[in-house]
Amino acid sequence: MPLARKTSTSAKKNAVKKTAKVVNLKSENTKTPAAKSKKIYVLDTSVLLHDHNSINSFEDNQVAIPITVLEELDKFKMGNDTKNFEARECIRIIDRLSSEHTLQEWIPLENGEGGSLRIILNTSDELPKNAEAIFDARKNDHKILNAAIQLQEEEKKARVVLVTKDINLRLKAKALDLPAEDYKTGKVKETMMMYSGRTTLENMDSEFIRKLYQEGRSEDVNALGKEKHNNHFYILKNCSSSALAYYNGKEQEIERVDKVYAYGIKPKNAEQAFALHAILNPDIKLVTISGVAGTGKTLLALAGSLEMKNMYDQVILARPIVPLSNKEIGYLPGDAEEKVNPYMQPLWDNLNFIKNQFGDNEKKRKAIDDMQAQGKITICPLAFIRGRSLSNCIFIVDEAQNLTPHEVKTIITRAGENTKVILTGDVRQIDTPYLDEQSNGMSYVIERLKGQDLYCHVTLERGERSELANLANEML
Repeated sequence: MPLARKTSTSAKKNAVKKTAKVVNLKSENTKTPAAKSKKIYVLDTSVLLHDHNSINSFEDNQVAIPITVLEELDKFKMGNDTKNFEARECIRIIDRLSSEHTLQEWIPLENGEGGSLRIILNTSDELPKNAEAIFDARKNDHKILNAAIQLQEEEKKARVVLVTKDINLRLKAKALDLPAEDYKTGKVKETMMMYSGRTTLENMDSEFIRKLYQEGRSEDVNALGKEKHNNHFYILKNCSSSALAYYNGKEQEIERVDKVYAYGIKPKNAEQAFALHAILNPDIKLVTISGVAGTGKTLLALAGSLEMKNMYDQVILARPIVPLSNKEIGYLPGDAEEKVNPYMQPLWDNLNFIKNQFGDNEKKRKAIDDMQAQGKITICPLAFIRGRSLSNCIFIVDEAQNLTPHEVKTIITRAGENTKVILTGDVRQIDTPYLDEQSNGMSYVIERLKGQDLYCHVTLERGERSELANLANEML
């Protein structure tokens, strides 16, 4: 009996060992999900001035701001430009976040995704790579680089990335083996840049084209097939016959587009006919027209606005002011209007071109002179647009590609009752250093609003200014 008990006990021990071995094998073979690698994004001043809420755009990652950036924000907080507004709003956000914390600790962000924020103080001169020593200049950009490098040394297990809109600063960072990226929130996809607002459809039914010409409209929207898009234009072709058309998604019908005159200006090609159709359409409250120099963007916007002068009280013209040689317009002589006038001259040039279509005694020319004298055609610096409500007017913003997404939003949200906004520009010709083809306000609008009932976009590609201008666009 004792021997039997011993054998039984031994068997139990062996069984326990086998079970443990099986459990160990299972634990060894079970794959645990890899921990998400920690990322710390160091933000440059250009990012915060581009988007004051950018610190909340990095999901559950950590965001660090060098103390030098706070100093620069302090310099930008005074003024009426958009960058001044962005600086003030960003300072308020950081102040609110730090109300119960010091900024030397990681404090939670407001994005609801677990992100955190910290300020990096000035760095020592004992860094393995000192930007101020390497680039031989004590600049704020180099202080920001050093702050990111110091954080890289402190957080060995994290991936530290400098985020800046300044291309040259990104290159300097990469030269120091510091990862650097552009701020991507608000950027449009590259594929969206191909959207032109129009489509050419070949081999259309000739009978459909004939009826569209006769009746001016058609409810046979299926004729457009998969290319049916709201507020979109079409060139319909069938051998020798063709037609210009517009799909009105709100009314669920296809409309014929004609080349009509607008205050003495007649479209010279299909693209211009489409643009003028969108401008003259009272149901479209926002129009964007893009195209290279000489395609007629501003001229069509002005001519169409004058043609509709009886529907609105005022035509307001504006352009973003991009100072030359990095000088603000304050150095120019005169009052606010006199300072802005040189930048608005291209708009007046187009207005004078329209006036010259008529004789000195013709009614339409006198009407333009009267509108100017009565202030019904006026210029408005964009810096003064915030807080205003623009009602019963047409608001034309030329060179809109030089605006940030936030600036464009500010402009459009000023629109009151019976107001039409027209944005014109060339997204491939940007004068603002921290914007590009994908991050400018005009591209942002085109991507976000395409297909909306109140919005229409047309891209002009064929230059009509002169043979010389076309040659320069193609060959230079």
